[in-house]
Amino acid sequence: MRVAVLADIHGNLPALEAVLHDVDAAGVDVIVLNGDLVTGPMPAEALSLLESLGERAVWVRGNADREVVNAYDGTLTPDLHPAAIPPTEYAATEISREQRDRLAGLPLDVSLDLDGLGPVRFCHATTRSDTEIVLVDSPVARFAECFPGVEEQIVVLGHTHMAFDRLADRRRFVNPGSVGMPYGNPGAHWALLGPAVTLCRTAYDLQAAAALMRARAAGYPGIEEFLAQNLLSVPSDSVVLEAFGPKSPSEARA
Repeated sequence: MRVAVLADIHGNLPALEAVLHDVDAAGVDVIVLNGDLVTGPMPAEALSLLESLGERAVWVRGNADREVVNAYDGTLTPDLHPAAIPPTEYAATEISREQRDRLAGLPLDVSLDLDGLGPVRFCHATTRSDTEIVLVDSPVARFAECFPGVEEQIVVLGHTHMAFDRLADRRRFVNPGSVGMPYGNPGAHWALLGPAVTLCRTAYDLQAAAALMRARAAGYPGIEEFLAQNLLSVPSDSVVLEAFGPKSPSEARA
């Protein structure tokens, strides 16, 4: 089995379409959707495209997916950051009841047996929480703390929007980066697993994507800010690591 891992799509339909083109060219068997799928400018359209993958897709819950379900139900997540409330409420008004129900039923983590790699655990943030922060420079003890009882030697996570591949606590941890809101380098980031691990980046027409979102997602709160900070340019890895650094990892949010 060869697997493509797509995390943190955040309703960026043009990025998702570009990645799926490369995924199809790679001839993968399964596409793991590793959480935070819809909170962004084009949530319903992105979710519809993901649903069209059918049985090829394996779904994992992200914190933003859970928060959108709560907003759909009329009860915002109590600790939701004020800046996250408008896009969360926007996504909740855009998706259908059927899409809400799909998001509500997603698991926190899944395990798959991959050719050349063996059993691999997939989760959005950690295997015990969909909000915990684990970074490329987190201490080894942090990895041990956040993944208790995990027997798989490879864990694939997301949440922090920065790609990395490192060893910690005698296990290999892989973050594919973000499809729709990358930190570090522009483009749409994803990973290909089996028989090796390859961190991938798909280039796409950012100006055309921005024009599409302006035309079809004009109601998204702060659309120009989103485009300026998450599409046409992106935060550097050093800026993001510094921003996360002063906080306790359990308090920081992606």
